[in-house]
Amino acid sequence: MKKADVQIGATYLVKVSGNLVPVKITHEHHNGGWEGRSLKTRKTIRIKSAQRLRRMVSERPQQRKKIVSLTEYEAMADDAINAAEATTNVTVAAKRDTGERAATGGKTRGKLSLLNAAAIVLKASGEPMTCSQIVQKAAETTAWKPGKGLTPANTLSAAMRREIKVKGNASRFRLADRGTFALASKS
Repeated sequence: MKKADVQIGATYLVKVSGNLVPVKITHEHHNGGWEGRSLKTRKTIRIKSAQRLRRMVSERPQQRKKIVSLTEYEAMADDAINAAEATTNVTVAAKRDTGERAATGGKTRGKLSLLNAAAIVLKASGEPMTCSQIVQKAAETTAWKPGKGLTPANTLSAAMRREIKVKGNASRFRLADRGTFALASKS
């Protein structure tokens, strides 16, 4: 970019420490060049030559991620549990081999996380269980299959405790006794 093309108040991509950063030019520097403010870090940056400027960019506000409320999250979790229960009760007929290639990349229906399987197992049993018991019951059903992990009970315990801590009263689980979990009563 040339020195004559630089406009005060415009935003440019500037090479700073090997990275391209959006910088708004605020004014000319008294020793030559310009001063600008980084739109990412809000720090003042001195631009000595126009060679650091790559191109002008438009100033668009960044879109924020949608924040899901706790009730919406609970509804989504209940839908996932209902869908998982529905898939565990359905038997799949064996397909015959026609020699044609099947579509790839689709998500397999019926694969269930251990945390969702634990909710189903606890709902079915109606009583508090240890994580080892939950893993054993979940593995007996076709809802969940053990992966490569060596300690799925420890992983489940950590996930259930994390959900209790993060969600608080909205959690699906509660700590019934030391090492035993139960479904939280919805009131």
